Amino acid sequence: MHSGQNIALALEQNAIRRGTHPAIVEGRRTYTYGSLDQQVRQIADYLVTLGAGEGTLVGVCLKDSAEHLMINYAIARIGAIILPLDWRWAEAEIRNVCHYFKVTLLLMETGTIISDLPCIEINAAWQAGVAEQSGSRPCAPGGRCPVVLSLSSGTTGRPKGPLLTHDQFTARFVMAWVSLGFNQHDRYLSATPLYFGGGRSFTMGSLFSGATVVMFPPPYEPEELVAAVVRYEATTLLLVPTLLRRLIDIPRGTRPLMAGLSRLLSTGAILHPDEREAVMKNLNPNFINYYGSTEGGGTSILLPKHVGEAAYSVGEPIYQTEIQIVDDVGNIRSAGEAGLIRYKSPGVSDRFYNDAAASSEAFRDGWYYPGDVGRLGQDGLLYLVGRATDVIIRNGVNIYPGEVEQAVLSHPGVTDAVAVAWPHPERGEDVAVFIVGEAVEEDSLDVHCRDRLASYKVPERFFFVNELPKTGLGKVIKQELVTLLPAR
Repeated sequence: MHSGQNIALALEQNAIRRGTHPAIVEGRRTYTYGSLDQQVRQIADYLVTLGAGEGTLVGVCLKDSAEHLMINYAIARIGAIILPLDWRWAEAEIRNVCHYFKVTLLLMETGTIISDLPCIEINAAWQAGVAEQSGSRPCAPGGRCPVVLSLSSGTTGRPKGPLLTHDQFTARFVMAWVSLGFNQHDRYLSATPLYFGGGRSFTMGSLFSGATVVMFPPPYEPEELVAAVVRYEATTLLLVPTLLRRLIDIPRGTRPLMAGLSRLLSTGAILHPDEREAVMKNLNPNFINYYGSTEGGGTSILLPKHVGEAAYSVGEPIYQTEIQIVDDVGNIRSAGEAGLIRYKSPGVSDRFYNDAAASSEAFRDGWYYPGDVGRLGQDGLLYLVGRATDVIIRNGVNIYPGEVEQAVLSHPGVTDAVAVAWPHPERGEDVAVFIVGEAVEEDSLDVHCRDRLASYKVPERFFFVNELPKTGLGKVIKQELVTLLPAR
């Protein structure tokens, strides 16, 4: 497979070279590469009869299933663009995104039709329509043609959709092979929603390479997931941090619970070093934390070998990825200095779909600016400091929440913490920290922080909560916490 091709051609090639190899296992049913390729071809032909074609947007608002994966590849095969939507969204959210991007078709679960959208239910009539197709239509061009439009922000207001071409999507697969060790002998347990970028990319990449994908969609209990890893002899698993935190509390014997995995991956949010150590001890020693974004794909990986101070980083750049730290006008900062993170690789998107203003801000001179602030250590590792938009400006001095949070989290009584800006009439902003922890006194935290931070970075106030509000990927929803701050 080389650049310039449609990603769906990989299924044709896999059908020829390993046609009887299991491609997708779903319950008691197994699709071989021979049957998978034929099914994808027939779905592709049927989509064309429904009005989809090269350059059209097809919304995919489906639960996680083998058919969902086949549909993704079928859309790619005809040269259309996959627009992933979360079936858990409210109708208003789905409608907003579909109207904004002007979808040609919207594929939905049975009984979930939205009247003013071009909906197609995946039901018996759909199955009959697919079965009537010969699957003989040739594959559309790929290469620099777009194939996926992922959403990188909320579903309300104006959505942002970074556009990925076949070449860029293929480059992400290559990065997973080289830096993460994915290969055609893998058995990838698909336990993360296909709507999420990692869940979608790793499953499609596994099929691209000729590996086996085992469907194990949420919801499930943590113990059921551990049993599935063993039962299906899984080699690779991607989980979000919130689920990892639940898994590390499960009692284990003398071996880690998921010792058979070749690699356990996590993305979406960074684990505290103590949590990461618990994951490697209790779940699997081959744990990799993956830092990246919807627009840029993977950026860096924190490997088991990264210990000590390195455990506070997000690791080393992945294959073919160049990372720089710059100031507001693009001048490169010295090692150890904080600044804007920018990076480039063959897998990075270069624009938002139909949004020139947002594109010009995020994609500049061949670089992608994710909006994160960080620093590169002398060891070449990337350390996150915070979001550029989250910077707290106190008396005109920039304070990065990540530095404050790292100091607070090193207190033995703190299990979770997040720093936010607290408006002040004279100083502009103060540092406030929301804390999850038991038997921790504010005075103790204050002393702890003063030993580790410059005086102007020490939090003005600590607020104790039972838990921090988080997204499904484990990212803290700071906006909810800011509303809890008392006025001054």
